[in-house]
Amino acid sequence: MTVVHPSVRRRLPVVLLAISAAALACSGDPVSSDSERDGLEYVTPEEVGFSSAALAEAREYYDQIGSAALLALYDNKVFVAWGEVDRKFWCHSIRKAFLSGLYGIYVGRGVIDTTKTLEDLNIDDIPPSLTPEEKQARVADLLKSRSGVYHEAAAEAPEMEAERPERGSHPPGTFFYYNNWDFNVAGVIFEQETGVGIFEAFKQEIADPIGMQDFLVTDGHYQYEPEKSMHPAYPFRMTATDMARYGLLYLRNGRWNGTQIIPEDWIAVSTTAHSIEDPESGVGYGMMWYVIPADFPLFGPGFAHSGVGVHLLLVLPEHNLVIVHRVNTDEPWTITGADYLPLIGMIVEARTAN
Repeated sequence: MTVVHPSVRRRLPVVLLAISAAALACSGDPVSSDSERDGLEYVTPEEVGFSSAALAEAREYYDQIGSAALLALYDNKVFVAWGEVDRKFWCHSIRKAFLSGLYGIYVGRGVIDTTKTLEDLNIDDIPPSLTPEEKQARVADLLKSRSGVYHEAAAEAPEMEAERPERGSHPPGTFFYYNNWDFNVAGVIFEQETGVGIFEAFKQEIADPIGMQDFLVTDGHYQYEPEKSMHPAYPFRMTATDMARYGLLYLRNGRWNGTQIIPEDWIAVSTTAHSIEDPESGVGYGMMWYVIPADFPLFGPGFAHSGVGVHLLLVLPEHNLVIVHRVNTDEPWTITGADYLPLIGMIVEARTAN
């Protein structure tokens, strides 16, 4: 594994390090103890070993910082449900974790071959076109954000544009840089190889089988920026409840109601670090998932993805937890990762039973 470009250290690891600092006393309001809806069981915190008093303090902090919604699940049991959990918000970069699951399904069926190169797949871009060396990047390199292709891309943040490596500076497969070109082209290749649109496939293969009650194909959008690249981004809108279901699917190693939705071996390989994202914390990047190491302070191993630094889907298998945090990014917002990640720590630390 390689150390990565310093610009990426400003995203999830900054947020995750805030969690480790949050060995704070904790918080939250209880949810209904006798209700079950949308296939998820709603319980009081005490029923799953969490402190309502500690969570009440977290709720006060949640109300102060400008979060829009938060869900916390112990297994399939929702013990925190705050804010607009059934409102659809943009997911931003969490789209990448959704595409990762789809890749797992179609790779498992033998439809997609991740060893194929861009040259094999006839992938190019607007001038300046890809070089022969860049075209040797494999699909697996795109999924790991290690293609070595530093072409302009749709949906790049300004800091990504400013700190993108020089074209040709790293051969394919040798260097991690959080690269929207890789993620966007992975979407194009998915559709090219499967013959199915990303959003149609997500609804058919994942949303419907796991009982997402809100997701529609029309909640997806192709973001074209033709002056930069011919390959679009593919943002999703989704409720916190449906996003929590996706996290729960991963917590269950891809199984739902006895059916293997995403191959278990794909869950394992995609949530294994193939690059070190942040040397100080040890946080890595897998295949469109951030990977939290076993010796990470406070809670140990897990995986997550963030969106514009304020949305979070966090899966902690050893704690049997899924936590989703949302912000209304349809309007101006001031909350940052430094604001909301202590809140996540409060929830983790509210556990009273082992």
